Amino acid sequence: MSLRNENNNEFNFDKRAERYEVKEPKWDFKSLILTKNVLEELEISLSIIENETLVFDTWGLRTFEPHPRSALNFYGPPGTGKTMAAHAIANKLGKKILIASYAQIESKYHGEGPKNVEALFMAAQNNDAVLFIDEADSMLSKRLTHVTQGSEQAINSMRSQLLICLEKFKGVVIFATNLVKNYDYAFETRVKNINFTMPDEECREKIWEVHLLPSIPKSYDVNTKELAEKFTDFCGRDIKNAVIDACLFVAVNKKDELNQNDIIKACDRILEKRNNLHEAENNDLYKNSKFDYN
Repeated sequence: MSLRNENNNEFNFDKRAERYEVKEPKWDFKSLILTKNVLEELEISLSIIENETLVFDTWGLRTFEPHPRSALNFYGPPGTGKTMAAHAIANKLGKKILIASYAQIESKYHGEGPKNVEALFMAAQNNDAVLFIDEADSMLSKRLTHVTQGSEQAINSMRSQLLICLEKFKGVVIFATNLVKNYDYAFETRVKNINFTMPDEECREKIWEVHLLPSIPKSYDVNTKELAEKFTDFCGRDIKNAVIDACLFVAVNKKDELNQNDIIKACDRILEKRNNLHEAENNDLYKNSKFDYN
């Protein structure tokens, strides 16, 4: 299907927007296991979103606050529940969700990135969907002041287009990023930041309990409290992967049930892979260093 209008050769944003698919949200607020502070921030943000029309349009507050921050940025380490929370907000608002990543929006072709941004917002608007942009660190960063390459100009153009779309868009936009630093001031004034911290011990225990399903044959010694205490730097994704790894080990080895040691060994394997990855990254940094230590 052509994305250009044959009559005037102008880009057809409706056709481009059709490439972005809206979906029903997978999770609700009951599915979230987050720290108290994060949940409170989400509830405050929801209240602002739900009452925006009344307060800012009916009561007229938009005359002095044109951007009441219905755009959110969930920032924090991977696996801390940012995507699930975006789904939960869409569910709470009774809307579908449109998910896109920075990699899907950017383009190696000059001028295509801003068009993708505009089409993305159009798709969300047309479907009355919550827009969730994952891996958005590059999109929210400061615009480059000393542009020397076409790729740098393309990034600046995309960020400028994002600001324009945020001003026009009447729906809810959620960004997911890893860090909050070096952000463009224009985004800081329009986006409410919510820090998704690593789960505390209470949350980790609940996450273990949720993933160790009743249907899994388990030994009496499986202890979620001990697991939560022992693996302090595990996020929800780590716990999920550990349970899957341990269950596969039990199935492959035709064991009758899952025991605590199976889970601990699965956790140790995850930690080992993480350490190996960090070592490889550090070695690459050393090799690429401009300094000669010999």
